[in-house]
Amino acid sequence: MFRKLTIKDIAISGKRLLIRVDFNTPLLPDGSVADARKIMESLPTINYCLDNGASIILMSHLGRPKGKIIEEMRLTMVGKKLEEILGRKVIKLDDCIGSDVEAVTNNLEPGDVVLLENLRFYLEEEKNDPEFAAKLARLADCYVNDGFSVSHRAHASVSAITRCFDKAVAGFLIEKELAYLDRVLADSPRPFVIAIGGAKVSTKIGIIEHLIKKADLFLIGGGMGYTFQKALGKTIGDSLVENDYVPIVKKLLEENGEKIVLPLDYTITNMLSKTEHGDIQTTMDENIPDGWMGVDIGPKTIEHFIKKLDGAGCILWNGPFGVIEMPEFAVGTTKMAYAISDSSAITIAGGGETDQSIDRLEIAHKFNHVSTAGGACLEFLEGKELPGLAALTDR
Repeated sequence: MFRKLTIKDIAISGKRLLIRVDFNTPLLPDGSVADARKIMESLPTINYCLDNGASIILMSHLGRPKGKIIEEMRLTMVGKKLEEILGRKVIKLDDCIGSDVEAVTNNLEPGDVVLLENLRFYLEEEKNDPEFAAKLARLADCYVNDGFSVSHRAHASVSAITRCFDKAVAGFLIEKELAYLDRVLADSPRPFVIAIGGAKVSTKIGIIEHLIKKADLFLIGGGMGYTFQKALGKTIGDSLVENDYVPIVKKLLEENGEKIVLPLDYTITNMLSKTEHGDIQTTMDENIPDGWMGVDIGPKTIEHFIKKLDGAGCILWNGPFGVIEMPEFAVGTTKMAYAISDSSAITIAGGGETDQSIDRLEIAHKFNHVSTAGGACLEFLEGKELPGLAALTDR
């Protein structure tokens, strides 16, 4: 059961609702929105508020302007995209606090939609400044957090602002995210298989350590896998490795080795840059020769990993299995993505590059849940308390 109040728990008719969303969307060179998924995910909350007689004031960040006004990071084009999706006028303001903003928000009618300017044009946002939060709070009667993907940040619009209202409630996106992630942590149907990749073991070791007792199998690929292979005494050539984590990984393997499944072979290259690569080979086994680096899981591994998915009750996927920026090295990730999405198990995926792969293959609809969050999803799965969730009012 969701343990925080949601917008359904408060009276909103005739109220002005200040809603923290995550509209940090990728933009095309002309400034238009390249991917509207984050906007679409916010619609259930937005539409519920509008259908129930509220006016709404949306606030978000975009990029990392670091306290400076950067024209390319204004939310103007995001507002136009939202207006197009909603089919109603969106009042886009050129600031997020101040008398001019209050003049608009003080005179809203039910059904009005306002989008504030980029919160991170103010350094106070990322500093969780209480005075900045109070200025935001003056714009509305109620506060709603529907930005799960920013809830791991103790920022003013996520954390400090909750102290300015009698009740701080969650939107439907947060409720949806936690419904799936809580299930993973609490009572996943067995067998519970975690397919995990990504570049660095340092960013994923927390998830493995936290879920090692709950999961039945970990399928480990990507750059992080080479640190595991080194811990087992395998040769990894010039592959990515985090030597400081070798002892940690070695201990993990000694204590839980039966749950950890590593690649049997690799696709390797003798040169790699952002734009080109050298010769490509497939190794005979898990060892990589000197002068070569692993860039994807090999065909034997793909087949082996997919067989391990058979009969799974729940599959959690986080992180790519190769250098997906190059099509030649995205083979393992692509085939695993199709296999996971075709599974009869409950399927949950999350993480920036994981989402990108799913969107590229247009298979999001085949997953039970694709998280909008990257860092927040990782920290939640590590068992960490997220400031933005902790600050909400308990049920």
